[in-house]
Amino acid sequence: MRILLTNDDGFCAEGLTVLARTLGREHEVWIFAPDKERSGVSHALTLGAAGKVKKVGERQYTCSGTPADCVILALLGAIGFAPEIVVSGINRGPNLGTDVVYSGTCAAAREAVLSGIPGIAVSCASRAEVMRYGAAAAFTLANLETLASSCSGDAFMNVNAPSADDCPAGAEWSEPCKRVYGNELKSFEGPDGFSYCFLTGGYPDLRHDAASDYGVVSAGKVSVSPILVHPQVPAGFLSGRDFR
Repeated sequence: MRILLTNDDGFCAEGLTVLARTLGREHEVWIFAPDKERSGVSHALTLGAAGKVKKVGERQYTCSGTPADCVILALLGAIGFAPEIVVSGINRGPNLGTDVVYSGTCAAAREAVLSGIPGIAVSCASRAEVMRYGAAAAFTLANLETLASSCSGDAFMNVNAPSADDCPAGAEWSEPCKRVYGNELKSFEGPDGFSYCFLTGGYPDLRHDAASDYGVVSAGKVSVSPILVHPQVPAGFLSGRDFR
């Protein structure tokens, strides 16, 4: 399989390197990743300016833009090959539940599906200082065809694996949990007349059960969630609602 590999942690991220090495055992892997970290950029695109692309090795390219830019540019011919699938990751940290709204890792997988090919987002669901990406990489390789065939024009696959060296015992389909972020603002007035604002906050408040992606990962298993790419109206919402 010809795989386009990207991420939001940047071209030099360890998770990308581990995933490329693992998938490269059985597949043709092309890397096209942001030239620096782009975490939290969601589905941002570079519009009205040129995206700078640079070849840095055999089947390896960097882009000055976002993860979604990498997918769009690759599919339009910027690096001279047509991928069969996009795998984004391995992200340093979880992308559980509401995280997928903010995640550049997930945005790359979403853009793949929007563009007509399977998209898989892979994350190491840990906040440890030392991350072990082997389990996420091994699971992705072993289940690549299943994950790809589970994608459709409506959904990408969001994979979260525990931090471990080898494939954990078991994987489960799961529902995304809800995460409520405790954002806080810290700011100070600079001598240049600007207010400098820093977004901070603690660990998100979790609303989940054992069948959620958070619950599955907490049990030491790999969580796989199909994530819809097209906005939808909640079931029953339009019934009985009238405007004045």
